[in-house]
Amino acid sequence: MQYKAMNMNLETLIDTLPPFAKDLKLNLSSLLRQTELNPQQAWGTLVASAVAARNPQLLRVAEADAVQHLSPQAMEAAKGAAAIMGMNNIYYRFLHLAENEKYRTIPARLRMNILRTHGVDAVDFELWSTAVSAINGCGSCVRAHEKVLREKGLPEESVLAAIRIAAVVHAIAVALEAGAVSSSELQTV
Repeated sequence: MQYKAMNMNLETLIDTLPPFAKDLKLNLSSLLRQTELNPQQAWGTLVASAVAARNPQLLRVAEADAVQHLSPQAMEAAKGAAAIMGMNNIYYRFLHLAENEKYRTIPARLRMNILRTHGVDAVDFELWSTAVSAINGCGSCVRAHEKVLREKGLPEESVLAAIRIAAVVHAIAVALEAGAVSSSELQTV
């Protein structure tokens, strides 16, 4: 299925989801209005999660809607959190899964400048990094970022609010892909 992102917002995109994804339709709009998150936290989580979910259509629509809620700097920081976690989640998940302890003693030698130069509230960047790490399944990164969030005073309810957004955004990407595959398979029959 091809969609024109210019004519589509998140609401119309989720209306295109297959019937089996009805719960996702019901969840997204309420999740973006959770009182546990401020608008920058919620919409930044949406954008970072859309990048991590790797669905170009979802990302275009998420970015288009998020510009109403995020400054250009926050938009770039959210995408930057997804990019850096895309790298870190692979590296640190390997360290966690590998049995050879020597790997943990060797310096990473990976540039991570954005961790210091993102230009947004540190809690927001950590929150986005946590959400992306959850999508990417890196337990080491989830633990590390979640610990920083708690140390900075973010309540557990806020952390889970972001994780709910990440979970639904990822599931929407999966459903969009499944719907596209089903439609293309039907056309070839």
